[in-house]
Amino acid sequence: MSERLSTAGMLLAYCVETSPGERPTEGYTKIPEIKTMPSFNPQPNTIQSTTLEETEYHTYVKGLKDLGGALDYGANLTEDFITAVDTMVKAYDTGVKAGNAMWFCVFHPKLKKSLFFTGEPSPVSFNEADVDAMAETTLYITPNSAPIWETAPAELASVKV
Repeated sequence: MSERLSTAGMLLAYCVETSPGERPTEGYTKIPEIKTMPSFNPQPNTIQSTTLEETEYHTYVKGLKDLGGALDYGANLTEDFITAVDTMVKAYDTGVKAGNAMWFCVFHPKLKKSLFFTGEPSPVSFNEADVDAMAETTLYITPNSAPIWETAPAELASVKV
């Protein structure tokens, strides 16, 4: 039986393509302070296919999955995080002008493969605040490709848990 895994050591990283349409296999930059990640396992839509011949149950065919628009990553609001996101947004803008997409990598240190998708990051600001609480914010990334499982980048694989 496979080892059951905790979320310890997971991270989010990005890299801009150097050749349009080719996912980078190295050169990923870790985004610091990420605390929560969205689900990449949405329930598939179902399309009703019932004919008039059915007398008791509806029938369905599997439709598309919907990630729900912009993906939200919870993070501690720190100077390092703000700087990292500003740098990422500038890299995205530069990449797009050159015709290159930005790839994101959801990495787990005990899995051989990581989840990759292309997307557009949004600048961050303040979230709501409470008394006696962490200053937090949300990083939004709008996906523009389906997520794929591929071999984890070697530079991220050095993370030990």
